[in-house]
Amino acid sequence: MPDPRLSRLVLGITLFRPGRDQVDRAVAQAAAGYAAVIAFDNGGLAVADAARLARAGVTLLSEGRNLGIAEALNRIAGAARAAGAETLLLLDQDAEPPEHLAAALLGARDRLRGAGIPVAAVGPAPAPTAGHKAPAYPPRPAAPERDDLAPVQFLATSGSLIDLDAFARVGPFRADFFIDGVELEWCFRAWACGYGCYVARAVAIPHRVGGGVIRAFGIAKLGIVMPRQPLFRMGTYLRNAVYAGACRTCRCAGSSPRPPTCRSRPGCTGRIPAGGPPC
Repeated sequence: MPDPRLSRLVLGITLFRPGRDQVDRAVAQAAAGYAAVIAFDNGGLAVADAARLARAGVTLLSEGRNLGIAEALNRIAGAARAAGAETLLLLDQDAEPPEHLAAALLGARDRLRGAGIPVAAVGPAPAPTAGHKAPAYPPRPAAPERDDLAPVQFLATSGSLIDLDAFARVGPFRADFFIDGVELEWCFRAWACGYGCYVARAVAIPHRVGGGVIRAFGIAKLGIVMPRQPLFRMGTYLRNAVYAGACRTCRCAGSSPRPPTCRSRPGCTGRIPAGGPPC
C-alpha cells in the first residue's frame, strides 16, 4: 500500500536521449503512489516511448530541444507547485533509487523541521558504482546536526527531496549554468537564504559521475580520483563551480524572476557571459 504522505509529493525525472531501460524505470515509477510523476524531455525521446509514458500516467514536459538540466528542473518544479505539491523528489534517468527513498527523505525533512531547522533539500548518501566516482558532499561548518542527518555544502540534484516553499524563497536553478555545477550554486544560495541542505546517512543511492574515472598522471597516488568527462564538460564544471563558490553570499531570489545578484563582487549581474569568464 503506498505511503499516504506521498500524495503531496511529486516525482520529477529528467530525460535526455533515454534508452529503453530508462523509459521502463520512469514508467514503473508512475505506480508508486506519488501525487504525480512529471518528466521533462530534453531531447531524443522516441515518439513511441513518449506515448508509453503518457499511457502510464506520467506528465511529459518538453520544448522539443535541450534546455539544459537547470531549466528542466525549474519547469518540473513549477509544474509540481501548480499541482499543489509540498515536496519534489528529483531523479535523473539513470537513477536506481531504493524503494523506501521517498518515505525516508520525507521523514528526515519532518525531523529537521520538528527541530526548528529550516531545510531546502534532503538527499541520500551517495554510493559508488563499479568503475565510477560517487560525489562527495563537504560538511557545512557550524550548522546543526540532527541524529543521522548531516549538514553539507551541497547535494546532487538526483535523489534529493526539495521543499517547494523553500524553493520559492531561494529561487530557481541557474539556467545559464545549463548542466554542470547547478546544484552547487543553488545549495550555496539556499544556505545564504537560511535554508539547510542535509544528507540522510541512513539511506543511500548509487551515483555515477561521468563515464568512468581518470587515473593518469599519478593522481590516484595522491588520493585524487577524477570523473572521466568530455573536456568541454570538465571546463564548464570548473568555471561554474568557481563562480558558484565566489557567490556564496548571493541574496535570496524571493519571488523575483530575476537571477540572484552576487554581493561579493560590485556590479555583478549574476550571469555568466556566454563563452566568457564570470563577471
